[in-house]
Amino acid sequence: MGRINLADSPISEKTRRLLASALVWDDHICMPLRPQDETFLPQLQRAKDSGYDIVSLNIGFDVKPWENAILTAATMRRWIKQRPESYVLIETVADIERSRQEDKLGVVFDMEGGVSLNGHLPMIQLYYDLGVRWMLLAYNLNNSLAGGCLDNNMGLTDFGRQVVREMEQVGMAICCSHVSHQTAMEIMEMAENPVIFSHSNPVGMWDHFRNVQDEAIRACADTGGVIGITGVGDFLGDNEDLAETMARHVDYVVQLVGPDHVGIGSDYTFDHQEVIDFVKDHPESFDPGKWTEGIPIIDVELIPEVADRLSNMNYRDQDIRNILGGNHLRVASQVWK
Repeated sequence: MGRINLADSPISEKTRRLLASALVWDDHICMPLRPQDETFLPQLQRAKDSGYDIVSLNIGFDVKPWENAILTAATMRRWIKQRPESYVLIETVADIERSRQEDKLGVVFDMEGGVSLNGHLPMIQLYYDLGVRWMLLAYNLNNSLAGGCLDNNMGLTDFGRQVVREMEQVGMAICCSHVSHQTAMEIMEMAENPVIFSHSNPVGMWDHFRNVQDEAIRACADTGGVIGITGVGDFLGDNEDLAETMARHVDYVVQLVGPDHVGIGSDYTFDHQEVIDFVKDHPESFDPGKWTEGIPIIDVELIPEVADRLSNMNYRDQDIRNILGGNHLRVASQVWK
């Protein structure tokens, strides 16, 4: 159930009631990828207090050594399981409703890039068993699976095609965020399940190498998938009012493919300095010249304001509920095993 404890929030009473009745699911937020460091995990309470029901936490991405994903998953699983009064490790769709009924924050995991497979196809089932419910194939740069959005426009490799088929067999959603346009289109052409962009914005609103062309957004919707809009300022374009700009990005995609194919994947990072350092220390993976100093990102506490802005745009309550989490739930019901 929604838990809106934002006494100073400017959202309307109507939006508060709507959030209390909605499944609120952020399909991508980031904890530090340092397995030995649990200091930021208590900040998950901020998501719970902001009305979130489900969050997907990143456990690895291509910039890190592949073993780091397993170590990070082990640390996060242990920490969450030690706090059963507050959190549920989500394994099935039924667990989602159980976590809401028990007023606990449900947690799933995700992975940004196929380097964590270490070239071994059976790793997909292992990560699924650890709680990973979506994976993108390449993070900005080309790898052994697929092309990245910051590299030359390569598509799927033979191994990448095997990965797509294995993910669908296992029940893991295929994500096209961070991959090249060609890779995204090839994935969606061969996909038999809904495909997602877990945390991507439309290039039609702001021209950034990470943003997605209308053609790919339409193709994603044609699979039955969902485009999760991020709150990263560099992908939004206008950082004066991140909630307002994020709502306008949501509206752009809704106008393109309808409200049943849009969700939230804020990309909020609890250790903001880690992101700044990654961009600075790995110029080949991020192109630091294309990032604003400080890298503004919407806070988890502001997602209710995004819902409020949509309400002010005269969105129907049910459409807002679907955008906040209902669409993610539908994809999970169709894809997870």
